[in-house]
Amino acid sequence: MPATITHPEAHTGRRDTLAQLRLALREQQVVLDSAGVGIVFIKHRQVIRCNQRFAQMYGHAEAADILGSASMSLYPDQAAFHALGEAAYPVMIRGLAHKSEVLMKRRDGQLFWTHLTGKLVNPADTDEGSIWIVDDISEQKAAHAQLQSVLTEQSLILDNAMVGIVFLRHRTVTRCNRSFEELLGYDAGELHGSSSRRWYMTEQNWLDARQQCYAPLAAGLAYEGEMLLRRKDGSPIHCEVRAKAIDPTDLSQGSIWISMDITARKKAENELLQARADLEELVELRTQELSRTVLALEKKVVEQKEAEAHIQRLAHFDPLTGLPNRLLLNDRCNHALSVAQRGHQPVALIFLDLDHFKNINDSLGHRVGDEVLVELATRLKSTVREQDTVSRLGGDEFILLLPDTDATGAAHVAQKLLHAALLPIQIEQHELTVTPSIGIALYPKDGSDLETLSKCADAAMYRAKGDGRNSYRFFTPEIQAYSERTLLLDNALRRALERQQLELYYQPQISMETGQTVGAEALLRWTHPELGAVSPVEFIPIAESSGLMLPIGEWVLRTALAQLAQWIECGMTPITMAVNLSAVQFRHAELPQLITRILADSALAPELLELELTESAAMTHPLEAMAVMNDLHQRGVRMSIDDFGTGYSSLSYLKRFQVYKLKIDQSFVRDITEDPDDKAIVGAIISMASSLGLKTIAEGVETEGQLAFLRARGCNEAQGYHFSRPMPALAFERFVQDQVAGSGAHRQP
Repeated sequence: MPATITHPEAHTGRRDTLAQLRLALREQQVVLDSAGVGIVFIKHRQVIRCNQRFAQMYGHAEAADILGSASMSLYPDQAAFHALGEAAYPVMIRGLAHKSEVLMKRRDGQLFWTHLTGKLVNPADTDEGSIWIVDDISEQKAAHAQLQSVLTEQSLILDNAMVGIVFLRHRTVTRCNRSFEELLGYDAGELHGSSSRRWYMTEQNWLDARQQCYAPLAAGLAYEGEMLLRRKDGSPIHCEVRAKAIDPTDLSQGSIWISMDITARKKAENELLQARADLEELVELRTQELSRTVLALEKKVVEQKEAEAHIQRLAHFDPLTGLPNRLLLNDRCNHALSVAQRGHQPVALIFLDLDHFKNINDSLGHRVGDEVLVELATRLKSTVREQDTVSRLGGDEFILLLPDTDATGAAHVAQKLLHAALLPIQIEQHELTVTPSIGIALYPKDGSDLETLSKCADAAMYRAKGDGRNSYRFFTPEIQAYSERTLLLDNALRRALERQQLELYYQPQISMETGQTVGAEALLRWTHPELGAVSPVEFIPIAESSGLMLPIGEWVLRTALAQLAQWIECGMTPITMAVNLSAVQFRHAELPQLITRILADSALAPELLELELTESAAMTHPLEAMAVMNDLHQRGVRMSIDDFGTGYSSLSYLKRFQVYKLKIDQSFVRDITEDPDDKAIVGAIISMASSLGLKTIAEGVETEGQLAFLRARGCNEAQGYHFSRPMPALAFERFVQDQVAGSGAHRQP
């Protein structure tokens, strides 16, 4: 048999093939070993191959320890294993990657959350196994999408990566994977040979990217950052980008870029895997990095010290004004109080809050408001001594700590603060004036720590606001009692509705002409099981300031109209239901729509509802009030001005308001039989209303003489103790029935 002759060329070809295979295997192994995620090859439900990171993730010291293990052992139980298979394989057999967050199990039984990305090696034949990329996301369940790699060849790794990878040389594409093309919306191969300018929004963005990125690349550093790129269709896409030069000493050899779409979670921090390079280049790069380790560590120490100093400043100072924040104030206060205790010295704490500062932010914007706060902070600092502390709590609230300062000194400083704040502030074309309300607490009389003193000063500040603003008040036991009572009522009122502690009483409104009841005013009453009956004068302001007025006001409207509907259904002649509106309710944008819905739910004609608005609330913002009144008028709802005569109405606005009735305040009715001024005022109100085509109703009528005067002047309606006190619904119903029957159970006008 003749001998087989092997040509030298054949040997050479096999050696080249083996060399390429070994190179590819080395490249693959380096990729696996350097990957920051676990990578595993599962075949026939067994771990065939994995990297070190995967083994460590599941509690094994070496990758070899886990090889051959059943893949089901990685899951908490058999149900979880099958659940993933049912979810994943329908996706993967279509050639798609399956991504999910799954609870897995370590070797010691500990459960941990992972982000899985899986894909079949050959979707047409599931027996060829699957490749999974596993990322431990226990500490951050909102997972980082990880770049998937496969285990066989470098080209397969690139083609199946779940992030975009592109090789650039002279900013031109020499190679990219399909994920990068899909990321930007291009067809396969469409980007080959293209300039990277193609995926930047503007020419300037492209130029800026070169300046921003290539300097660190030339220094042998990786570039990491976020970029706004451009898809093929022109739409923007936010990407997290990581890049590194193949050879930092020769940028002409190009660079590798890894891109991940972070549009849906732009603010999340993501770590991308280091770009893959050829084995020799990667080894060379790591050798260079090791040689620079000492220098990099020294630089890191310097940067960390600078960062710590910056963090310390952020932790102790307000970023807007540069003033000490509450943390630093607490330190200084503790020191000042310690010194004061040893030396028996006084300390004053001043709480300063700007009056109506919200109006500046709402009308001129927060930028102007911030500039006002910065200017005010400068003025406050210039007003006090060097040893004093001016701090900003946030918003428009400031606290001043004045060591060795008694009541006289604190009052002097408060006067200076009022004067300094009152000076006009010029912001662009706006000349603004702000006024503060100031509360003062003194050590040791009012407290021995910052928390107590600041609470006392805060309570005193609110007393200053209540007394007219632009002033200061010292803390007193009376303020403490008022503050505690307010807090108690605030907390109790928040549960009053759900605990059914609120009730409506109804006071009859009597026609001067017929003597019959033509309306009822719904009056809110609150009876607490421990506090007893709480006056509306006390709890209504608390409801308005705490945001409870809207739900309580809606409850009043619904309850009153439902009661009226029930009375009418039981045979009562329809009457008007008068309901008071607070300024908070009146300013709410959805008030007209809410009224319409409640009327529809009650099946009542809109003219049976009369909304009472105080004169001051209507005149605070007359143009806005006019718009709301017009809307309600078009819906058929009647409006009346309550407590008329106590405010400062402008007749030019009053005649333009869609108002049906004026209610004469009881302070004028009380003495109309003796006081000539009250007689003149009431007569003028009735005459003016008549000339404007408005009805009038007098409240607080208690005597026959008052009633006779009002009837003589032409007042249309009256209400008060002369007829009846406010009463529960059932008593009101009996009152009207007795009135109709003429039983004499009430007084006739």
